[in-house]
Amino acid sequence: MTRGDRTARPNTFAQFVVRRARFVVATCVTFIVVAGVWGVGVLSQLSVGGYSDPGSEAAKVDRIVEAQFGRQVPDVAVLYTPTDGRTVENIRGAVEQNLAGIDSSLLARDPVTYWNMPPTIAQGLTSFDGRSALAVLTMTGDEDARVKTFVDIRDDLQIDGVDVQFGGFSTIADAYNTEARSDLVRAETITFPILMVLLLVIFGGVTAAAVPLCIGGLSILASLAVMRVLSQFTEVSIFATNIASLVGLGMAVDYSLFVLTRFREELRRGAAVDQAVYRTMATAGRTVAFSALLLVCGFVGMLIFPQAMIRSLGFGGMAAVAVSAFVSLTALPATLAVLGPRIDSLSWRRGAAERGDARAERFWGSVAERVMRRPAVVAVSILAFLGLLAAPIFGVALGDLDHKGLPSDAPARIATDKLFADFPLANSGVTVMVQSDNGSPPDALVVQQLAAEMGRVDGIAAAIPSGSAENYGVIRAILTSPDRTEGALDTVSRLRDIEAPDGTVIRIGGATALSQDGISSIYDTIPWMFAIMIAATFVVTTAAFRSIVLSTKAIVMAILSLAATFGVLTWVFHDGHGARIVGITPAPLQATMSILIMAVVFGLSTDYEIFLLSRIVEAHDAGASTRDAVRIGAARTGRVVTAAALLLITVTAFFSLSELAMMRLVGIGIIVGLILDATVVRMLLVPATVKLIGEANWWLHPKKLVHEAVSTPLEKDNENVG
Repeated sequence: MTRGDRTARPNTFAQFVVRRARFVVATCVTFIVVAGVWGVGVLSQLSVGGYSDPGSEAAKVDRIVEAQFGRQVPDVAVLYTPTDGRTVENIRGAVEQNLAGIDSSLLARDPVTYWNMPPTIAQGLTSFDGRSALAVLTMTGDEDARVKTFVDIRDDLQIDGVDVQFGGFSTIADAYNTEARSDLVRAETITFPILMVLLLVIFGGVTAAAVPLCIGGLSILASLAVMRVLSQFTEVSIFATNIASLVGLGMAVDYSLFVLTRFREELRRGAAVDQAVYRTMATAGRTVAFSALLLVCGFVGMLIFPQAMIRSLGFGGMAAVAVSAFVSLTALPATLAVLGPRIDSLSWRRGAAERGDARAERFWGSVAERVMRRPAVVAVSILAFLGLLAAPIFGVALGDLDHKGLPSDAPARIATDKLFADFPLANSGVTVMVQSDNGSPPDALVVQQLAAEMGRVDGIAAAIPSGSAENYGVIRAILTSPDRTEGALDTVSRLRDIEAPDGTVIRIGGATALSQDGISSIYDTIPWMFAIMIAATFVVTTAAFRSIVLSTKAIVMAILSLAATFGVLTWVFHDGHGARIVGITPAPLQATMSILIMAVVFGLSTDYEIFLLSRIVEAHDAGASTRDAVRIGAARTGRVVTAAALLLITVTAFFSLSELAMMRLVGIGIIVGLILDATVVRMLLVPATVKLIGEANWWLHPKKLVHEAVSTPLEKDNENVG
């Protein structure tokens, strides 16, 4: 069966979309808008926690100790500084009365304050200058519940004549979540008008430019509804809304660009409206379906991490990609069937898009031709360039959520900096569980001796036995460094190195150990994430290309692009080169968002490559030589993929302007990956390597196979691209 035969016999779904176009548009829009309005309610159900690994040693220790002795790890530090001339001693009554108003069911234990502790402990709860004092609150519930409890009681803790500041992990997590909501509104408000301008330039008309934006808006609404459904079954982080918005809008606009460009091309060739839609869905539509599947493969690897936040970002990305593809393959072709030639109405300059396409084909075709004249030189040069960019990755380190990632004027960051400077001993410390192997509590003398040994460890201010139960004893160790800082992490590592007495096992808990275990679990899971992504991508690309060599090459290209991207991020965010320009404090790369960048950049790299390689494969199947197939593929996809990358960069750029360092990491990471992939990798390295490999590209590839997952028919390519 020839391609023309297949196009003449559209599948049942395509026929339904065209013949019932108005019904499909009305049904899709109505259903998605109603679902989206319902989905907005997910914002009140999303988790504000989920950063820790619930299966880690530290989490298990904290749960065991909490079950027996109540929760010991503080969540919020309330810092009181009188501003009306009183001293910290004078405000005791006001503070105690205020704290007594907290619902006792929200607290795991009574507040620990400067005023109700013995002098030896109270000394650590007052600032060096004596002008400020501290109260420490320990909440009940899981991480998400504790952060929400803080938000509920925060305003009630204010006292007249006293400057009240809040520090601690719950306050930092809330500050991140609050800023994330603001970023989402700000980014979408700015992004839509700028995208409209760019689409006007690309399409040369208001109608054609408005359609992708409408599809993007519908995709965002639909992804919110999907996340609300998911929130009924699993914990979904509030950051998932940001990711769903970024990915959903970006991919919906990109997919619309591919489909709309293909439809206009068919109309220019003289096809009737219904035939133009059929051909568009049979070619560009199928490519969009493969593209979405590839991006979903990138996010699938995130679902195996133990941290709920990472999994929820994976769910958010998968939901956004899936709904973007769905809307682009239902509402969009139906809209095109309704509009027909009117898609070019309200054009600001007749024929501008066609002339732009012709110029772009000549330019990208000539670039590919020049590359193939010296493919070895180009390939070696590009590989050396990517290797240079990737070099800093060998010094990369991942880190947990940190107050330094907040804006410098954020109240939580200011309060935490003051805590670090003036209250160095006011930390949650370390919970040490000394577990015996005989079923009874370890000998009290052994626990005391172990506590004494731990007290001599560098970084420990004091270590005190604090009870025993069942087959374990507990030691509380106070750190000389604030929780979760580099000094505290080093101290916990030294504690872990202490050899346990015979017949016992030492297990470490507490906030710093929880952070350390979480990062370790991420390092341990990353290889499995890559294994899943690579295996899934190999299956999908092999199905698309019918070539094992091309599939393997696509994966290698994606890995090279990802390595170079993380090399740049390490150089800036970790090593600090240009950190002042970017507006961040150099620190280890935030682990959760680094995982997200891996998934997105890997997925986008293979996504854009499928558009190029599908055209190359199609040209080869139509009888072109490898050299001609590369030239045709590069010429035909150059403009549309470059425009798609530019649009997605625009969407991402405004997330990179976030006040949060972790969101800037995501924005800049995706932008760097897109620039590298859409230029040096896709249009230089891929043509060079395909030319070098030659006929071996088609190993196990059935000759003359008519592919469904390709961008456009190629019967006229050799005539149009010269």
